[in-house]
Amino acid sequence: MDYSKVLRNNNKIVSRTGGQGLGVQHNSDLSLRFVLSGNERYDIGRRHLSIYPDSFLILNRGTKYSTETDAGDPVQSFVINFDQQFLQDFKECWTFGDEKLLDKGGDAISVQPEFSETIYPFAGDIRYNVFHLKQHLDEGMQDEMLINEYLHHTLINYFNIYNDEVYKKAEKLDFLNQGTKIEIIRRLNLAKEYMYSNYNQNINLEDLAEHACLSVNHLLRTFKQAFGLTPHQFLIQLRLKRSLMLLKDTRYPVNEVVSMVGFECPSSFIRLFRTHYNITPLKYRQSA
Repeated sequence: MDYSKVLRNNNKIVSRTGGQGLGVQHNSDLSLRFVLSGNERYDIGRRHLSIYPDSFLILNRGTKYSTETDAGDPVQSFVINFDQQFLQDFKECWTFGDEKLLDKGGDAISVQPEFSETIYPFAGDIRYNVFHLKQHLDEGMQDEMLINEYLHHTLINYFNIYNDEVYKKAEKLDFLNQGTKIEIIRRLNLAKEYMYSNYNQNINLEDLAEHACLSVNHLLRTFKQAFGLTPHQFLIQLRLKRSLMLLKDTRYPVNEVVSMVGFECPSSFIRLFRTHYNITPLKYRQSA
């Protein structure tokens, strides 16, 4: 369902269906961008990012970007734009309010003028919250108090994800300087977003390291420290997760799914899938 809803406090929610490209745009507020079906490509400077239903993108105020989707490919996008005053009030509440929130790293997060414009996992509380908000809006809900409560909780969800994906992972790095840790995490997230966007391509370590502005050995060492997986292990897990979506939501034959997610050998894919999920791809499709 398509709509653009602007609340009295200038928060804005946009739901859009269709396969089309949009030219260069200027982001006027901090926004969280979700794709609930299909995938949407974002060009931000020289970076080319693809968003799928298992991930979302954040854009800071003032960012220039363009979007594109495949012709004929049904895409359902859902965007939340946060008014600056609403966001500032939230940051103050997060920083100076409930001590339990502070214990989760809110004080460290609040001093950041901008957030890392990268791809984050769309799972857990934020996924539950966003889907419930969209369901209410699709059904015509007009209660702005309730809508803003959902937006408030969405920000809590995002700040927790940001804390997990940046600060907690930075603490795993064996550097003394906190600024160095945060910069390394920022570069590792560039490598991670490259895999999110190109998971079905033949990715080599040299390209990945170049995208992250790190040497190959520096990438290998710090990626494993931060994420607990090597880049190759992360890529394999990502491909398997994307295969779950295709097996559940499409009718592509299993052999075609294999190539669509970047595997070369069907038997290798089936073995990895069964090892990871304790079920074969065919049985998973039949039970989904």
